[in-house]
Amino acid sequence: MFRAIGNILILITLVGMLTPAAIGLLFFYPFCPKVCYAISDYIVNVCARRVFAIMSVYKKFRLSFSKDNFENLPEQFIIVSNHQSLLDIPIFMNFFKGRDVRFVAKDTLGKNYIPLVGPMLKSHGHCFIPRKGGTSLVMQRIDSFAKRCLKNKWNPVIFPEGTRSKTGALGKFYSAGFRRISDSTKLPVAICVVDDGYKINDIQRVMENMHKINYRAKLLKICPPPATKEEQIALLEEAQTLMQEQLDKWRSGAEA
Repeated sequence: MFRAIGNILILITLVGMLTPAAIGLLFFYPFCPKVCYAISDYIVNVCARRVFAIMSVYKKFRLSFSKDNFENLPEQFIIVSNHQSLLDIPIFMNFFKGRDVRFVAKDTLGKNYIPLVGPMLKSHGHCFIPRKGGTSLVMQRIDSFAKRCLKNKWNPVIFPEGTRSKTGALGKFYSAGFRRISDSTKLPVAICVVDDGYKINDIQRVMENMHKINYRAKLLKICPPPATKEEQIALLEEAQTLMQEQLDKWRSGAEA
């Protein structure tokens, strides 16, 4: 009973904090992109941290960030990571705080009928991949996104699995999107890994499992820009191996 009351109070608090920003985005998005961009910045840089703080205090939600080697990050880079929940997006925004990150995501996230999320991601210039439309359209979207990243000094984030893992197990890695961004930007690559997000990948599980979560993120390796298709594929294979090794360490308790 007390947990249910706590969940209700948290929901009320979060809704009260985020509703004005959501309404502002919906109202201004059709005709005032600069205002939407400013609202989106406020959500990313202020609201997201407050949301995590509220969850930490009232639900014992924990964030564990390993930033070893951060001092060696170049000015601009591609981020490659596994994918477990929609929270991966604000997690990486928080993990790479101070650096602009932009995501390659399915176009369903960009729909206006998803409160807050769709207008925010669209106004911030993220890349939306259509479920239907063919390879040509997908590559056009990625090429346009890569150009925006270079122009604006953004760091593109791509999840080679292409979808969220419901069990936390690494899925098959697809190389086409990564190779296209790599070819277009010629940027170094930061290999990262996250864990525990799969335990809260829907609303019901968020309420049930939030107090059990230690959402981890770690920078595993910084790689030079791969020059050929073979090097790109080899990099993804190495990334998958490094991610699996780190997940095994966390889950076995070998590394806190």
